Amino acid sequence: MSELIQKNENRDFRWKLLTQASATVLMSYISVIPAAKAQDDDKPTVWIELGGQLSRWENSQEPYAPPFAALTPSNLSPPQVSEKPPRYGVDESTSLIFQPKDSDWTLSASIRYGRSGNSKKVHQQSNPDNYTAYVKIHRSRNGRVRDFKNYYTKYPLSPRFVDVAAKQSESHTLLDFQAGKDLGIGLFGRNASSTLDVGVRFAQFTSKSRIKLRENPDWQFKTHITTFHTSWTYTSSHYSLQRTIKNVYQPFHSFAGSFLASRSFNGLGPSISWNSSEPVSGSSGGGSLTVDWGLNASLLFGRQKANVQHQTTGRFHSTYAAGTSLPITYQRPATLDRVRSHSVVVPNIGGFAGFSVKYPNAKVSFGYKADFFFGAMDGGIDVRRTEDIGFHGPYASVSIGLGG
Repeated sequence: MSELIQKNENRDFRWKLLTQASATVLMSYISVIPAAKAQDDDKPTVWIELGGQLSRWENSQEPYAPPFAALTPSNLSPPQVSEKPPRYGVDESTSLIFQPKDSDWTLSASIRYGRSGNSKKVHQQSNPDNYTAYVKIHRSRNGRVRDFKNYYTKYPLSPRFVDVAAKQSESHTLLDFQAGKDLGIGLFGRNASSTLDVGVRFAQFTSKSRIKLRENPDWQFKTHITTFHTSWTYTSSHYSLQRTIKNVYQPFHSFAGSFLASRSFNGLGPSISWNSSEPVSGSSGGGSLTVDWGLNASLLFGRQKANVQHQTTGRFHSTYAAGTSLPITYQRPATLDRVRSHSVVVPNIGGFAGFSVKYPNAKVSFGYKADFFFGAMDGGIDVRRTEDIGFHGPYASVSIGLGG
Protein backbone atom coordinates (compact mmCIF):
# COMPACT_ATOMS: atom_id res chain seq x y z
CA MET A 1 0.00 0.00 0.00
CA SER A 2 2.80 2.40 0.86
CA GLU A 3 4.56 1.60 -2.46
CA LEU A 4 1.41 2.53 -4.40
CA ILE A 5 1.11 5.81 -2.51
CA GLN A 6 4.79 6.59 -3.23
CA LYS A 7 4.34 5.89 -6.96
CA ASN A 8 1.31 8.17 -7.13
CA GLU A 9 3.23 10.92 -5.35
CA ASN A 10 6.16 10.62 -7.79
CA ARG A 11 3.78 10.74 -10.76
CA ASP A 12 2.07 13.84 -9.39
CA PHE A 13 5.43 15.50 -8.81
CA ARG A 14 6.57 14.87 -12.42
CA TRP A 15 3.31 16.25 -13.76
CA LYS A 16 3.64 19.39 -11.62
CA LEU A 17 7.25 19.85 -12.76
CA LEU A 18 6.31 19.40 -16.43
CA THR A 19 3.36 21.78 -16.08
CA GLN A 20 5.51 24.47 -14.46
CA ALA A 21 8.22 24.10 -17.14
CA SER A 22 5.66 24.33 -19.95
CA ALA A 23 4.08 27.39 -18.39
CA THR A 24 7.51 29.03 -18.08
CA VAL A 25 8.37 28.37 -21.75
CA LEU A 26 4.95 29.62 -22.86
CA MET A 27 5.27 32.82 -20.85
CA SER A 28 8.77 33.36 -22.21
CA TYR A 29 7.58 32.86 -25.76
CA ILE A 30 4.66 35.22 -25.25
CA SER A 31 7.02 37.85 -23.83
CA VAL A 32 9.52 37.48 -26.73
CA ILE A 33 6.96 37.94 -29.51
CA PRO A 34 6.12 41.57 -28.66
CA ALA A 35 9.83 42.37 -28.23
CA ALA A 36 10.72 40.91 -31.62
CA LYS A 37 7.74 42.60 -33.23
CA ALA A 38 8.71 45.89 -31.59
CA GLN A 39 12.23 45.49 -32.93
CA ASP A 40 10.89 44.91 -36.43
CA ASP A 41 8.53 47.85 -36.06
CA ASP A 42 11.46 50.05 -35.01
CA LYS A 43 13.49 49.06 -38.07
CA PRO A 44 13.83 52.08 -40.45
CA THR A 45 11.90 51.86 -43.68
CA VAL A 46 13.81 54.66 -45.46
CA TRP A 47 17.59 55.09 -45.64
CA ILE A 48 19.34 58.20 -46.96
CA GLU A 49 23.01 57.82 -47.85
CA LEU A 50 25.50 60.60 -48.62
CA GLY A 51 28.95 59.70 -49.87
CA GLY A 52 32.13 60.94 -51.49
CA GLN A 53 35.06 59.40 -53.34
CA LEU A 54 38.53 60.46 -54.41
CA SER A 55 38.69 59.02 -57.92
CA ARG A 56 41.56 58.34 -60.22
CA TRP A 57 40.46 58.65 -63.84
CA GLU A 58 41.56 56.17 -66.48
CA ASN A 59 41.09 57.97 -69.78
CA SER A 60 43.64 57.72 -72.60
CA GLN A 61 42.67 60.03 -75.43
CA GLU A 62 44.87 60.79 -78.43
CA PRO A 63 47.31 63.65 -77.67
CA TYR A 64 47.46 66.71 -79.90
CA ALA A 65 50.81 66.40 -81.69
CA PRO A 66 51.12 68.70 -84.73
CA PRO A 67 53.99 67.97 -87.16
CA PHE A 68 56.28 70.60 -85.68
CA ALA A 69 56.29 68.80 -82.33
CA ALA A 70 58.72 66.30 -83.90
CA LEU A 71 61.29 69.13 -84.16
CA THR A 72 61.36 69.80 -80.41
CA PRO A 73 64.99 70.00 -79.20
CA SER A 74 66.18 67.07 -77.10
CA ASN A 75 66.91 69.31 -74.10
CA LEU A 76 63.24 70.42 -73.95
CA SER A 77 60.20 68.27 -73.18
CA PRO A 78 57.79 67.77 -76.10
CA PRO A 79 54.45 69.58 -75.75
CA GLN A 80 52.49 66.31 -75.47
CA VAL A 81 53.90 65.84 -71.96
CA SER A 82 51.94 68.88 -70.75
CA GLU A 83 48.71 67.86 -72.49
CA LYS A 84 47.84 64.88 -70.31
CA PRO A 85 44.20 64.89 -69.14
CA PRO A 86 43.41 65.24 -65.43
CA ARG A 87 44.06 62.12 -63.39
CA TYR A 88 42.20 62.76 -60.14
CA GLY A 89 38.75 64.09 -59.33
CA VAL A 90 36.09 64.15 -56.65
CA ASP A 91 32.83 62.16 -56.77
CA GLU A 92 29.68 62.91 -54.77
CA SER A 93 26.80 60.48 -54.38
CA THR A 94 23.31 60.36 -52.88
CA SER A 95 21.13 57.28 -52.44
CA LEU A 96 17.56 56.74 -51.27
CA ILE A 97 16.55 53.22 -50.19
CA PHE A 98 13.00 52.18 -49.28
CA GLN A 99 12.18 48.87 -47.60
CA PRO A 100 8.50 48.23 -46.73
CA LYS A 101 7.68 46.72 -43.35
CA ASP A 102 7.47 42.94 -43.14
CA SER A 103 9.21 42.63 -46.51
CA ASP A 104 12.67 41.59 -47.68
CA TRP A 105 12.37 43.64 -50.90
CA THR A 106 13.99 47.05 -51.33
CA LEU A 107 13.60 49.88 -53.84
CA SER A 108 16.55 52.22 -54.38
CA ALA A 109 17.50 55.27 -56.40
CA SER A 110 20.97 56.80 -56.49
CA ILE A 111 22.91 59.50 -58.29
CA ARG A 112 26.67 59.84 -58.55
CA TYR A 113 28.42 62.87 -60.00
CA GLY A 114 32.17 63.26 -60.50
CA ARG A 115 34.34 65.93 -62.03
CA SER A 116 37.98 66.68 -62.61
CA GLY A 117 39.97 69.31 -64.45
CA ASN A 118 43.34 70.94 -64.84
CA SER A 119 44.85 74.07 -66.33
CA LYS A 120 48.52 74.10 -67.27
CA LYS A 121 50.83 76.78 -68.56
CA VAL A 122 54.32 75.51 -69.27
CA HIS A 123 57.16 77.50 -70.81
CA GLN A 124 60.57 76.01 -71.53
CA GLN A 125 63.45 77.69 -73.28
CA SER A 126 67.18 77.47 -73.80
CA ASN A 127 68.95 80.83 -73.77
CA PRO A 128 71.78 80.94 -76.32
CA ASP A 129 74.94 82.95 -75.77
CA ASN A 130 75.77 85.96 -77.87
CA TYR A 131 77.99 85.40 -80.88
CA THR A 132 81.12 87.40 -81.65
CA ALA A 133 81.82 88.12 -85.31
CA TYR A 134 84.60 90.14 -86.92
CA VAL A 135 85.86 92.17 -89.89
CA LYS A 136 89.53 91.79 -90.88
CA ILE A 137 91.37 94.23 -93.10
CA HIS A 138 94.82 93.52 -94.54
CA ARG A 139 96.33 96.57 -96.27
CA SER A 140 99.77 97.12 -97.83
CA ARG A 141 101.52 100.03 -99.48
CA ASN A 142 104.74 99.31 -101.31
CA GLY A 143 105.26 96.26 -99.13
CA ARG A 144 104.46 97.89 -95.83
CA VAL A 145 101.61 95.93 -94.23
CA ARG A 146 98.99 97.01 -91.77
CA ASP A 147 96.30 94.75 -90.32
CA PHE A 148 93.07 95.82 -88.67
CA LYS A 149 90.56 93.57 -86.90
CA ASN A 150 87.21 94.74 -85.62
CA TYR A 151 84.97 92.52 -83.43
CA TYR A 152 81.24 92.99 -83.01
CA THR A 153 78.50 91.14 -81.12
CA LYS A 154 75.44 89.52 -82.64
CA TYR A 155 72.50 89.04 -80.31
CA PRO A 156 70.06 86.13 -80.78
CA LEU A 157 66.75 87.05 -82.30
CA SER A 158 64.95 84.36 -80.34
CA PRO A 159 65.70 81.48 -77.97
CA ARG A 160 64.58 77.96 -78.62
CA PHE A 161 61.38 77.49 -76.68
CA VAL A 162 58.23 75.42 -76.18
CA ASP A 163 55.13 77.12 -74.78
CA VAL A 164 51.99 75.16 -73.85
CA ALA A 165 48.66 76.39 -72.47
CA ALA A 166 46.24 73.53 -71.88
CA LYS A 167 42.86 73.51 -70.17
CA GLN A 168 40.93 70.27 -69.83
CA SER A 169 37.87 69.11 -67.91
CA GLU A 170 35.94 65.86 -67.51
CA SER A 171 32.75 64.86 -65.73
CA HIS A 172 30.55 61.82 -65.29
CA THR A 173 27.02 61.23 -64.00
CA LEU A 174 25.53 57.86 -63.05
CA LEU A 175 21.86 57.27 -62.22
CA ASP A 176 20.68 53.92 -60.86
CA PHE A 177 17.15 52.67 -60.20
CA GLN A 178 16.97 49.17 -58.74
CA ALA A 179 14.74 46.69 -56.98
CA GLY A 180 16.42 44.15 -54.74
CA LYS A 181 15.71 41.18 -52.53
CA ASP A 182 17.53 40.30 -49.34
CA LEU A 183 18.53 36.66 -49.74
CA GLY A 184 19.16 36.44 -46.01
CA ILE A 185 22.45 34.55 -46.27
CA GLY A 186 26.05 35.44 -46.76
CA LEU A 187 29.12 33.56 -47.75
CA PHE A 188 30.61 32.84 -44.36
CA GLY A 189 27.88 32.67 -41.79
CA ARG A 190 24.24 32.64 -40.89
CA ASN A 191 24.37 36.21 -39.58
CA ALA A 192 25.71 37.61 -42.86
CA SER A 193 23.42 39.30 -45.39
CA SER A 194 23.34 39.21 -49.16
CA THR A 195 21.21 41.32 -51.50
CA LEU A 196 20.62 40.88 -55.22
CA ASP A 197 19.44 43.98 -57.11
CA VAL A 198 18.31 44.42 -60.71
CA GLY A 199 17.30 47.61 -62.45
CA VAL A 200 18.45 50.19 -64.96
CA ARG A 201 21.53 52.45 -65.15
CA PHE A 202 22.00 55.73 -67.00
CA ALA A 203 25.54 57.04 -67.63
CA GLN A 204 26.78 60.33 -69.06
CA PHE A 205 30.43 61.26 -69.70
CA THR A 206 31.76 64.56 -71.03
CA SER A 207 35.27 65.73 -71.87
CA LYS A 208 36.51 69.12 -73.12
CA SER A 209 40.00 70.18 -74.19
CA ARG A 210 41.47 73.51 -75.26
CA ILE A 211 45.19 73.57 -76.12
CA LYS A 212 47.45 76.29 -77.53
CA LEU A 213 51.04 75.64 -78.54
CA ARG A 214 53.90 77.91 -79.57
CA GLU A 215 57.33 76.62 -80.47
CA ASN A 216 60.62 77.80 -81.90
CA PRO A 217 62.48 74.52 -82.20
CA ASP A 218 65.44 75.13 -84.53
CA TRP A 219 66.90 78.58 -83.96
CA GLN A 220 70.67 78.70 -84.55
CA PHE A 221 73.58 80.94 -85.42
CA LYS A 222 75.06 80.29 -88.85
CA THR A 223 78.12 81.96 -90.31
CA HIS A 224 79.37 82.77 -93.78
CA ILE A 225 82.82 84.19 -94.50
CA THR A 226 83.26 86.55 -97.47
CA THR A 227 86.60 87.79 -98.73
CA PHE A 228 87.25 90.85 -100.91
CA HIS A 229 90.68 91.55 -102.46
CA THR A 230 91.88 94.36 -104.70
CA SER A 231 95.13 96.09 -105.67
CA TRP A 232 96.12 99.15 -107.65
CA THR A 233 99.02 101.52 -108.46
CA TYR A 234 98.89 105.21 -107.87
CA THR A 235 101.70 107.75 -108.31
CA SER A 236 104.33 105.05 -108.46
CA SER A 237 103.02 103.43 -105.29
CA HIS A 238 101.49 99.96 -105.19
CA TYR A 239 98.49 99.35 -102.95
CA SER A 240 96.65 96.20 -102.02
CA LEU A 241 93.58 95.60 -99.82
CA GLN A 242 92.02 92.43 -98.54
CA ARG A 243 88.87 92.45 -96.41
CA THR A 244 87.48 89.36 -94.69
CA ILE A 245 84.05 89.50 -93.07
CA LYS A 246 82.49 86.81 -90.92
CA ASN A 247 78.76 87.24 -91.51
CA VAL A 248 76.29 85.87 -88.99
CA TYR A 249 72.65 85.09 -89.72
CA GLN A 250 69.89 83.37 -87.76
CA PRO A 251 67.45 81.14 -89.68
CA PHE A 252 64.64 79.66 -87.58
CA HIS A 253 61.02 78.55 -87.61
CA SER A 254 58.30 79.75 -85.28
CA PHE A 255 55.16 77.63 -85.03
CA ALA A 256 51.75 77.93 -83.42
CA GLY A 257 49.00 75.38 -83.02
CA SER A 258 45.47 75.44 -81.56
CA PHE A 259 43.22 72.54 -80.66
CA LEU A 260 39.60 72.30 -79.50
CA ALA A 261 37.77 69.09 -78.68
CA SER A 262 34.44 68.20 -77.11
CA ARG A 263 33.55 64.56 -76.49
CA SER A 264 30.58 62.85 -74.83
CA PHE A 265 28.74 59.59 -74.23
CA ASN A 266 25.15 59.00 -73.11
CA GLY A 267 23.86 55.51 -72.47
CA LEU A 268 21.06 53.58 -70.77
CA GLY A 269 20.71 49.89 -70.05
CA PRO A 270 19.92 47.05 -67.64
CA SER A 271 22.00 46.58 -64.53
CA ILE A 272 22.54 43.97 -61.83
CA SER A 273 24.42 44.12 -58.55
CA TRP A 274 25.18 41.89 -55.61
CA ASN A 275 26.05 43.26 -52.16
CA SER A 276 27.08 41.27 -49.13
CA SER A 277 27.87 42.12 -45.51
CA GLU A 278 29.56 39.95 -42.88
CA PRO A 279 29.44 40.90 -39.17
CA VAL A 280 32.83 40.93 -37.44
CA SER A 281 31.95 42.14 -33.95
CA GLY A 282 29.13 43.74 -31.97
CA SER A 283 25.41 43.06 -32.10
CA SER A 284 22.56 44.12 -34.32
CA GLY A 285 20.79 45.82 -31.41
CA GLY A 286 23.81 48.01 -30.61
CA GLY A 287 26.82 48.96 -32.67
CA SER A 288 28.44 46.38 -34.95
CA LEU A 289 31.41 46.22 -37.30
CA THR A 290 30.89 44.53 -40.67
CA VAL A 291 33.00 43.74 -43.70
CA ASP A 292 31.26 44.71 -46.95
CA TRP A 293 31.85 43.84 -50.58
CA GLY A 294 29.92 43.79 -53.81
CA LEU A 295 29.94 43.53 -57.61
CA ASN A 296 27.94 45.32 -60.28
CA ALA A 297 27.50 45.02 -64.04
CA SER A 298 25.47 46.72 -66.72
CA LEU A 299 25.14 46.92 -70.49
CA LEU A 300 24.61 50.45 -71.76
CA PHE A 301 23.10 51.28 -75.15
CA GLY A 302 23.90 54.82 -76.20
CA ARG A 303 25.71 57.26 -78.44
CA GLN A 304 29.25 58.65 -78.37
CA LYS A 305 30.05 61.99 -79.97
CA ALA A 306 33.21 63.91 -80.81
CA ASN A 307 33.70 67.42 -82.20
CA VAL A 308 37.36 68.21 -82.93
CA GLN A 309 39.03 71.19 -84.64
CA HIS A 310 42.73 72.09 -84.92
CA GLN A 311 44.96 74.49 -86.86
CA THR A 312 48.71 74.98 -87.37
CA THR A 313 50.52 78.11 -88.52
CA GLY A 314 54.21 78.75 -89.09
CA ARG A 315 56.73 81.41 -89.99
CA PHE A 316 60.17 80.75 -91.46
CA HIS A 317 62.83 83.39 -90.94
CA SER A 318 65.31 82.86 -93.76
CA THR A 319 67.33 86.06 -93.30
CA TYR A 320 70.80 85.56 -94.73
CA ALA A 321 72.00 88.86 -93.38
CA ALA A 322 70.21 91.82 -91.92
CA GLY A 323 68.01 93.45 -94.52
CA THR A 324 68.83 91.10 -97.38
CA SER A 325 65.61 89.06 -97.43
CA LEU A 326 62.16 89.08 -95.92
CA PRO A 327 60.71 86.32 -93.69
CA ILE A 328 58.49 83.81 -95.42
CA THR A 329 55.14 83.18 -93.75
CA TYR A 330 52.91 80.17 -94.36
CA GLN A 331 49.71 78.97 -92.80
CA ARG A 332 47.78 75.74 -92.91
CA PRO A 333 44.07 76.42 -93.15
CA ALA A 334 41.92 75.50 -90.19
CA THR A 335 40.70 71.95 -90.50
CA LEU A 336 37.03 71.32 -90.93
CA ASP A 337 35.35 70.33 -87.70
CA ARG A 338 35.64 66.59 -87.23
CA VAL A 339 32.08 65.90 -86.11
CA ARG A 340 31.44 62.23 -85.40
CA SER A 341 28.51 60.39 -83.83
CA HIS A 342 28.16 56.63 -83.39
CA SER A 343 25.76 54.26 -81.67
CA VAL A 344 27.63 51.98 -79.29
CA VAL A 345 27.05 49.25 -76.73
CA VAL A 346 29.22 49.75 -73.64
CA PRO A 347 29.81 46.96 -71.10
CA ASN A 348 30.30 48.17 -67.53
CA ILE A 349 31.69 46.26 -64.56
CA GLY A 350 32.57 47.44 -61.08
CA GLY A 351 32.92 46.49 -57.47
CA PHE A 352 33.77 47.62 -53.99
CA ALA A 353 35.22 46.35 -50.72
CA GLY A 354 35.24 48.01 -47.32
CA PHE A 355 33.86 47.96 -43.82
CA SER A 356 31.01 49.63 -41.96
CA VAL A 357 30.12 50.63 -38.43
CA LYS A 358 26.37 49.96 -38.09
CA TYR A 359 23.77 51.16 -35.60
CA PRO A 360 20.03 50.56 -35.69
CA ASN A 361 19.40 53.95 -37.36
CA ALA A 362 22.80 54.91 -38.78
CA LYS A 363 25.79 53.53 -40.67
CA VAL A 364 29.26 54.84 -41.52
CA SER A 365 31.20 53.10 -44.30
CA PHE A 366 34.73 53.26 -45.73
CA GLY A 367 36.38 51.34 -48.53
CA TYR A 368 37.60 51.25 -52.12
CA LYS A 369 35.33 51.37 -55.17
CA ALA A 370 35.88 51.01 -58.93
CA ASP A 371 33.82 51.28 -62.13
CA PHE A 372 35.02 50.64 -65.69
CA PHE A 373 33.24 51.33 -69.01
CA PHE A 374 34.70 49.70 -72.11
CA GLY A 375 34.77 51.59 -75.41
CA ALA A 376 32.67 54.44 -74.08
CA MET A 377 34.44 57.50 -75.57
CA ASP A 378 35.74 58.56 -78.97
CA GLY A 379 39.24 59.75 -78.06
CA GLY A 380 40.53 60.25 -81.60
CA ILE A 381 41.39 63.49 -83.38
CA ASP A 382 41.14 63.11 -87.16
CA VAL A 383 39.66 59.60 -87.08
CA ARG A 384 37.54 57.75 -84.56
CA ARG A 385 39.36 55.86 -81.79
CA THR A 386 37.34 54.27 -79.01
CA GLU A 387 38.75 54.55 -75.50
CA ASP A 388 37.86 52.99 -72.15
CA ILE A 389 36.72 55.09 -69.20
CA GLY A 390 37.31 54.15 -65.58
CA PHE A 391 37.47 55.70 -62.16
CA HIS A 392 38.49 54.11 -58.90
CA GLY A 393 39.55 55.21 -55.45
CA PRO A 394 38.75 55.34 -51.73
CA TYR A 395 35.24 56.27 -50.64
CA ALA A 396 33.34 57.16 -47.47
CA SER A 397 29.61 57.40 -46.82
CA VAL A 398 27.13 58.13 -44.04
CA SER A 399 23.63 56.59 -43.93
CA ILE A 400 20.68 57.72 -41.80
CA GLY A 401 17.58 55.56 -41.24
CA LEU A 402 14.14 57.14 -41.00
CA GLY A 403 10.68 55.80 -40.23
CA GLY A 404 9.91 52.56 -38.42
